[in-house]
Amino acid sequence: MKKIIYPGTFDPITNGHLDIAERASKLFDELIFVVANNPDKQQLFSVAERMEMISKSTGYLSNIKVETTKILTVDFAKENSALAIIRGLRHVSDFEYEFQMAMMNYNMAPEITTIFMMPSEKYVHLNSSILKDIAKLKGNVSEYVPVYVLEQLQSKLNS
Repeated sequence: MKKIIYPGTFDPITNGHLDIAERASKLFDELIFVVANNPDKQQLFSVAERMEMISKSTGYLSNIKVETTKILTVDFAKENSALAIIRGLRHVSDFEYEFQMAMMNYNMAPEITTIFMMPSEKYVHLNSSILKDIAKLKGNVSEYVPVYVLEQLQSKLNS
């Protein structure tokens, strides 16, 4: 079985993330979202809430799993016999960081390939941080997230 992992904080998952996941899931037998708890970022949603949002947003895709880990992404990939790690690239500025991570992962596990995928054009400008900023100021983000995520976002920000 050919597996790929898709790591990230997904706080929250956006249609840009889903666009990449849908396309990558067609290339592999199984795609595993790996929800990170990044101490360098202040998350709006808990890991459990983010996992639930991803599960509900990807229910129409039969080969998706959602997990979390406290180990290195590359070690998670090895433990789960994944062939690759998928990373989304929106802009050239993303590439510098992602390239460094890919090279470090390659040094630790040369059998794991990093695949870079660009989102569809309509999502190139989208990221979770900007989305949360717009939502906090009552801006309309409905075209950028699934309905369930929008409901959770509005509920969290209005409480």
